[in-house]
Amino acid sequence: MPSGLGEEVRMSRFPMNPDLLPCAALLSRRDVLRVGPLSLGASLLPSAWARAMETSGNAKAAPHAKADSVIFLWMGGGVTHIDSFDPKPHAPEEIRGTLATISTSLPGVHFGEPMSQLARIADELCLVRSFSHDSNDHLLSQAYTLSGKKVTLAQLYAEPNLGSVVSRLNGPRNGLPSYIAVPGITRPGPPPYNLFVSGWLGNGYAPFCVGGVPEQPDFSVSTKLLNPSPEAHEDLSPKDLMPLEGLSATRLNSRISLRQQLDDARRQLDQTMQSIAQQRQYEGAAHLLTSPAVRAAFDLSQESPKLIADYGQTKIGQRCLLARRLVESGARFVMVDYGYDADYGNLWDNHNAAGQNFPHISDMCRRGYHLAGTDRACAALIRDLKDRRLLERTLVVFLTEFGRTPKINATGGRDHWGMCGSIFFAGGGTKAGHVIGGSDEQGAWPTSQPWGPADIAATVYEALGIPHDLRLPDQFGRPLPILEHGQTITGVF
Repeated sequence: MPSGLGEEVRMSRFPMNPDLLPCAALLSRRDVLRVGPLSLGASLLPSAWARAMETSGNAKAAPHAKADSVIFLWMGGGVTHIDSFDPKPHAPEEIRGTLATISTSLPGVHFGEPMSQLARIADELCLVRSFSHDSNDHLLSQAYTLSGKKVTLAQLYAEPNLGSVVSRLNGPRNGLPSYIAVPGITRPGPPPYNLFVSGWLGNGYAPFCVGGVPEQPDFSVSTKLLNPSPEAHEDLSPKDLMPLEGLSATRLNSRISLRQQLDDARRQLDQTMQSIAQQRQYEGAAHLLTSPAVRAAFDLSQESPKLIADYGQTKIGQRCLLARRLVESGARFVMVDYGYDADYGNLWDNHNAAGQNFPHISDMCRRGYHLAGTDRACAALIRDLKDRRLLERTLVVFLTEFGRTPKINATGGRDHWGMCGSIFFAGGGTKAGHVIGGSDEQGAWPTSQPWGPADIAATVYEALGIPHDLRLPDQFGRPLPILEHGQTITGVF
């Protein structure tokens, strides 16, 4: 265990009640800060790892870290692997569909027709074609994939997301929240479930969701066009960074100064961990509201029209572009959240059930908001990171909770299939131009060692230099493991 972390594991004197976290105190201070779902505890506390690094003399990164930041391309709903990264051109049409198979920049490796942009830069990817686990349930599989820990239906909110663990350990950087979700408002359902949680770490480490509260969280009841346009303009500027109406920066700074004077006096009487946390979080919240640099990180208008066009003027394009801006500005863990949408319905869960208004799966994949648009945005992200020399220290993870059934169903869709799927890594010390594992002739079962959500989590932690066997105190000081099983995927690094 790295120097300094034993103390974190043992601390149990001050229980971390989520109702008593500093963000709750901030929210109650009318006319000072309006933070909404900011979850300031998540974002603005120098945390366990930061203190451990100070102790060890390395305040910049965890020991042996290959990456400084993570972009987590979260495709909740179950992306079809056969139509994207693992086509089966020799299988019957009821399995392969009607999409063509295309060559990639890797000799002998082929992708599905919609993945033309990623195919050209396949030599930058580390592709895993043997992603597999034992559940076909959206909720259980998503909670498992977001945390790396298996849960029951009664434990859906119990385990922290990977980003929350990173936030707890690494703390903020350059004034930006540690764990940012863009937009962080998509929900499986119905009824809608918010699985972007910090679990037993406490509400203080929940993600900062730039989209705020979803206007229509239950995507399934929206009126959806038969073929909605992929072109869209999203306002991804967090409303929580706007000061209260009538509260100028001068007045805000004056109130901050007064608060700091009061806290200085109080600190002479009370030096508990929780009071220190409150002070640090308050200062961090004020920085968010008053820092032009932080606000600028969320401003896509500063990008060139040419680059915006490269990503695509789509929801997934804008979200990927914002992720790059945030990482470039210092964000540690950015989730690009794309899976459930009031305009497009349940994007990846393509059963073609009654009411979904979807075409045949092969036609669906060609749409600009489906695989084709996602391919464009993800490829642009990787090229952009590389051009800016950010890819080497940024781990990109493309992840979904499971694949889709090999056989196309009677209505032209594919159903849930936890037994086999495809994901990829890029950058962050991963082995570029490498394919790990494979599946049988129908894409139904891995033909090599299967790798599950816990292994993906272990691989992310490995990239960041976080030991897999690390334990962290929960809200009540009890040491709990960040992973219970799983190992780094062989061949990724």
